[in-house]
Amino acid sequence: MNVKKVSILIFAGVAMGLFFWFDLQRFLNLEALKANRQALLNYYAAHTLIMVAGFMAIYIVQTALSLPGAAILSLAAGAIFGSVTGTVYAVIAATVGATLAFLIVRHILRDAILSWFGAKLEVINRELEARGFNYLLFLRLVPIFPFFLINLAAGLTRLPLRTFFLGTMLGIIPGGFVYVNAGASLATIDSLSGIASPRVLGSFALLGLFALVPVLYNKFIAKKQASTKP
Repeated sequence: MNVKKVSILIFAGVAMGLFFWFDLQRFLNLEALKANRQALLNYYAAHTLIMVAGFMAIYIVQTALSLPGAAILSLAAGAIFGSVTGTVYAVIAATVGATLAFLIVRHILRDAILSWFGAKLEVINRELEARGFNYLLFLRLVPIFPFFLINLAAGLTRLPLRTFFLGTMLGIIPGGFVYVNAGASLATIDSLSGIASPRVLGSFALLGLFALVPVLYNKFIAKKQASTKP
């Protein structure tokens, strides 16, 4: 591993260590957001560009380093910027942060992982190269696996960067809007668990299944053609 890769790992490790050492997570909870909302709104009114840039920078770093607090940051986007604008800022920042995490894993860890499990991952890589967008869209829409885990796992594959970026951005819009829109009515929220209702989660699951329809159809056609060959 070269010096550049080691430096990136050290920087990421130090940043994560400082986050937990100074207990910065205490600022990323519902109570803290409610208590500081008016101060944040006042600062936004006086320093609009700085507030937007600062918020997005924090969200990007949080996502890139897989730190806790994404839900609170999405709520904060709605509480400060409003439903529509907040969704735009949150989705862009989360997508950029996820892409950074994807690239870090790809350029630092993938070669080592492939040297150990390359043959076993080859089938997965071929499938992702052909239909990766549909699979990624499904995973982003259906909250089966943690957001950060998908970022890291995708970096270990040959999933194209463009596919990862577009699939992530489109896939997180519905969920992002739910949390940001809830943040716009922050006073009515008592807990994070009540934001995504079973009905909402069911809607996401249905959207995710639609994303897999082309994959299932192609597999069905391929299987049918193979069975008709002499």
